[in-house]
Amino acid sequence: MATDNASPVKTYLPRVIGLVALLAGLYWGFTAYRRGQQFESTDNAQIEGTSAPVLARVAGYVQAVNVDDYAVVKRGQPLLTIDPLEYTVALQQAEADYQSTLADIKTAQADLANAMANSRQVVQNLKVAQSNAEVQAARRAKAQADLQRDQNLFNDQSLTRKQLDDSKSTVDIQARTYTANQEQVGLARSQQGVAQAGIQKAQAAIQKMQAMLKVKAAAVEAAKLRLGYARLTAPISGKIGKKSVVMGQYVQPGQNLMTIVNDSTFWVVANFKETQLEKMRVGQEVDVKLDAYPDLNVKGRVASLSEATGARFALLPPDNSSGNFVKITQRVPVKIEILNPEKYKEQLRAGLSVDAAVRVAK
Repeated sequence: MATDNASPVKTYLPRVIGLVALLAGLYWGFTAYRRGQQFESTDNAQIEGTSAPVLARVAGYVQAVNVDDYAVVKRGQPLLTIDPLEYTVALQQAEADYQSTLADIKTAQADLANAMANSRQVVQNLKVAQSNAEVQAARRAKAQADLQRDQNLFNDQSLTRKQLDDSKSTVDIQARTYTANQEQVGLARSQQGVAQAGIQKAQAAIQKMQAMLKVKAAAVEAAKLRLGYARLTAPISGKIGKKSVVMGQYVQPGQNLMTIVNDSTFWVVANFKETQLEKMRVGQEVDVKLDAYPDLNVKGRVASLSEATGARFALLPPDNSSGNFVKITQRVPVKIEILNPEKYKEQLRAGLSVDAAVRVAK
């Protein structure tokens, strides 16, 4: 009797289990089909972020390192100091050269002022010499007229020989004096040319020194820059991602000392197959799953699609010039913006692997 009661259970239980399994399989298959119609997904995706390298801009020994590995830093925060003594001395030398040139310009300006004053004095001397020459010309003309009159009087025997000789002597003296005055005028004019040449020389010297002063000023600014480069600050806010410098190390210009990762800006780059792009559009919703945090639901949206496949950015892009062609499904990078990234600030890390599912249909 017990055997008869157990028979229906043994008979129908496997059938019930099989039916349940079939229904579950159908439901799972239908759900997968519906999801496949609504979503395009890929696991070829990772989180990207903004990072800024901290590069040495001058050579020297590291005097101090002010941050630790993976420390949080703010933009403008001091990171490290390269021994500034060499650059301080260079700045002092450049400033001394600048001041020396500035003193030379002041001296040249004083020389110019003296030359201009001398030129004005020469002009006055020329005017005086010309006035004296004009007065002497009048005296000479008067002496010649007096001699002519005295000669007539002497011919009429109304004047003595001595008086005539005195008149001739006066004419000779006035003529010589006039000649001397003319020579003074000529000398003053030549001095005027010399004075003008002195002014031009002083002006040229000032212009040359002013040009040199600009060079010296640029040298001072360059020295200040180099001195400033000895103190490195954070170019962005974030976390120290990689530090490869220690105190006492000698660094060269361009050497990467550390990298700062911006911990407030993250996005996802997902590489979808070219066959998945037909219905994909900018602005569509995206479900993002992080491998590191499988229970964390991150929402995003499509920000942009690359204009080229990932293969085009490879070091050696594929080329079919030989005609030996094998068709391979290409992948296209898609940038996905993370919505409300501040909510996931503690979980997001650049380089983490994720699964991205783009809702292409409602």
